[in-house]
This record gives sequence, C-alpha cells and structure tokens, in this order.
Amino acid sequence: MPKMKTDRGAAKRIKVTGTGRLRRRKAFRSHLLEKKSSTRTRRLGRETNVSKADERQVRRMLGL
Repeated sequence: MPKMKTDRGAAKRIKVTGTGRLRRRKAFRSHLLEKKSSTRTRRLGRETNVSKADERQVRRMLGL
C-alpha cells in the first residue's frame, strides 16, 4: 500500500499546536481593509481553531 500524501496547500495554511489542536488564519484580511473597522481588522489578524466539523477532513489532509 502506498504512503498517504500530505496536502501541501493545507500544510502551508494550518499549524498543529503542541497539544494537537489545529490553528488557522482568518479570512477577509488580505485587501479592501480601508472600509473595515480597525477593531475588525485586528480581530481578523488573530489565529483561530479549525472548526469541529472540518477537523476530521483537515487531519486527513495533513496525514495525522
């Protein structure tokens, strides 16, 4: 049986913490920032956890 291949796109976007949680960047922070409030852009700058619904698929993509 061949080895599982890691999805390189997912690997670049998602980090695994020491405790095994999956961290990702938030969307809507790349451009058109002038119209977004500074509070909103600050909040979007932080990392967040991958949702419970997506976690199984993401772990499989990362080969975990």
